Formats: sequence, structure tokens, C-alpha cells
Amino acid sequence: MLTGKQRASLRAMANSLQPIFQIGKGNLNENLIKSVKEALEAREMVKITILETAEIAPREAMEVLLQATGAEPVQCIGRKLVLYLPSEEHCFYEF
Repeated sequence: MLTGKQRASLRAMANSLQPIFQIGKGNLNENLIKSVKEALEAREMVKITILETAEIAPREAMEVLLQATGAEPVQCIGRKLVLYLPSEEHCFYEF
């Protein structure tokens, strides 16, 4: 569980991140969830964009991804999500 200070620090770092995933008409599927898990292990923090054509709301998508990956929510603003999961092998973000 992240503290408020840790979450604020991650939000500041997430400003410079580019989204590496887009959720659109195909919604969330097993391949996307697997890719997000792999990206979280490699990067610890990922930014995801929910396209206008998606049939799922951003908050709903975040909840599904959090349950599937075990990640922590950093922020959900508009159609952008940021997830964080500390890596077992790499440590990019220290508090």
C-alpha cells in the first residue's frame, strides 16, 4: 500500500511518461493484461490511455487491471491511468 507522499512522488514522475498501452474497441483481453504485467515488471510504472471508442470506463479499466496485476493505483485523470508495481528484480523508484 502506497502512502500519500509516495503516491504524490510517483504522480510527479509519471508526468514525463508516455502511454505505452491503449485500450480501445477491443477492451481488456488476456493478451493486454499479460503485456501490462510484463511491462510493470520491466518498468515498475506504466501509463495507459483509454480511447474514446472503448466500451469500458477508465475507472472500471483501472479496477480490472489492479485486480489482474496486483498493482497499485497512482492516478486516473480523464482517460489516462497510471499503475505502479515494485519490481522483484529492478528497483527504479525509491522513496
